[in-house]
Amino acid sequence: MITGFTQRRVTVADGVELNVAVGGSGSPIVLLHGFPQTHLMWRHVAADLAADHTVICPDLRGYGDSDKPADDGETYSKRTMGADIVALAQALGHDRFALVGHDRGALVAIRAALDHPDTITHFASLDVLPTLDMWDVMHGTTAAVGFHLYLMAQPPGLPERMISASADAFFGHFLDIWANDPNAIPADVRAEYLKASREAVPSIVADYRASAGIDVEHDQADLRAGTKLRMPVAVLQQDWGSALGFDAAARWQAWAPDLEHNTVTCGHFMAEESPAEIVKALRDLLTR
Repeated sequence: MITGFTQRRVTVADGVELNVAVGGSGSPIVLLHGFPQTHLMWRHVAADLAADHTVICPDLRGYGDSDKPADDGETYSKRTMGADIVALAQALGHDRFALVGHDRGALVAIRAALDHPDTITHFASLDVLPTLDMWDVMHGTTAAVGFHLYLMAQPPGLPERMISASADAFFGHFLDIWANDPNAIPADVRAEYLKASREAVPSIVADYRASAGIDVEHDQADLRAGTKLRMPVAVLQQDWGSALGFDAAARWQAWAPDLEHNTVTCGHFMAEESPAEIVKALRDLLTR
């Protein structure tokens, strides 16, 4: 558990409850975890922000201790998962709130911010590109780093069987190669991540599969309509843009006119590897 936080379950849709840790008091901020993690990835950042904010850290639908409904093609769309987060905040008494996402959680947060611009006051993304841009920049041999995206985009059956057959090795692979500082994820937290992921293979695959299908359709519709992120936006990314041959800041600028884009020197799991830097960036965002 996150020190000083209370754990509870909150109904966000018919038959769907999210596991959520809540702590602190003040203006609300919701923190969404990435893959292959749970809300525990925010344990350092959340404890700091709770000094003057109400901090809400859920497990996403399909992850951790939250419910994992069967997929019907839209169950794990980022639109559906984003609506979960709005419903969660409202159930906790917050009609407007700041929203931060890392990795998969950032994709949920982007969709929530596009769909609910009057609800999300500030938005921050940690180490991801919007879905359309992610697929657009991945080509040639550089796309090998995203092999899991292509694997989990396949029709139901094969990806789930392959991953379930060696779940700890699969999910542990990403915990190993994406962290610059392996000590940032201690053994007990790593074990929790692996256990949670092992028990959620079908829903995790469904989440990724949606990003190769219905999520693309939703983003393309916004692109055609000229829909933008209307709130102040902060983006923190590893310094990998030039290495992969694209301008990450320019990609983000197309979606977020009010953008502060910065690179960081830590690995992908930046909230665990460099929490003080993340806290400072989020506090700076909230003053805008």
